[in-house]
Amino acid sequence: MDKLKSMQVFVYVAQHGSFATAAVNFSVTATMIGKHIKYLEAYLGTKLLNRTTRRQSLTEAGQIYYLECTRILDDIADAENSLQRLENNPKGTVRINSPVTFGNIVLAPILADFLLQYPDINIELILDNGLIDPLHEQVDVVIRIGELANSSLIARKIADYQMVFCASPQYLAQHKTPETLSDLINHQCLGFSYDHIQANIALRINTHAFDRQHTRLTSNSGQALKVAALKGTGILLQPLLLLQEEFANGELIEILKEHIPPAMPVNVLYKSKTPSLKIRTMIEFILASMQQ
Repeated sequence: MDKLKSMQVFVYVAQHGSFATAAVNFSVTATMIGKHIKYLEAYLGTKLLNRTTRRQSLTEAGQIYYLECTRILDDIADAENSLQRLENNPKGTVRINSPVTFGNIVLAPILADFLLQYPDINIELILDNGLIDPLHEQVDVVIRIGELANSSLIARKIADYQMVFCASPQYLAQHKTPETLSDLINHQCLGFSYDHIQANIALRINTHAFDRQHTRLTSNSGQALKVAALKGTGILLQPLLLLQEEFANGELIEILKEHIPPAMPVNVLYKSKTPSLKIRTMIEFILASMQQ
């Protein structure tokens, strides 16, 4: 077997604790992932993983070997990056994680233009509203909306994310248009699901009307909530970038303009002050595109 590939597989399994997850990442079967691990264990003459039916964990020897493997793989990546910089020819795959709405509407067109300009770089774009730990996930670039917690990640602001209130003309014709945030508790509201945090905390708004216990519909898809609002089922609080077309054609009407939540920063995050050429090229392209 290819020892380098087996090392890459081992590191991924150690980080994610699952043969099945590794199998998806490397586009092989879980059985083949197991063969890579067994090959390393036979070669080294020691057990690297404690296996259970649901999860894998490192043995003491496995922990030592994991640290050495990550160092070796990082050194190889640095060597490849040095050659790419020498030739000024970025190549490889960049893995990006982004919130769904921003990724679909803003990021996807930018990345399509990037692919046309840089034929030797591929992109893996994961759209996910859940928070991930970029330091422990196999991801190169993360798009994050909102204030950032202190971390060792490098952050560069690329945009502001403005949320707005709106409803359909038919809903407003049947219900008195709210004039204050306190009026919303007497309306049918459509709420976004923010993992384990309530909407009023996530959005810094002084109303519980969009919290789970008060909403007619809760979803982790802004698009699904917009469809419901277009049908006249309630009041929506979603990003302006998702609603501009509906505002322009009158299908949705903005309300409570004086009470919108503060705009949230959109940042691009990455791990190193000196990222690889492919990652740096990607980040600079995103920044330049957003400035335009």
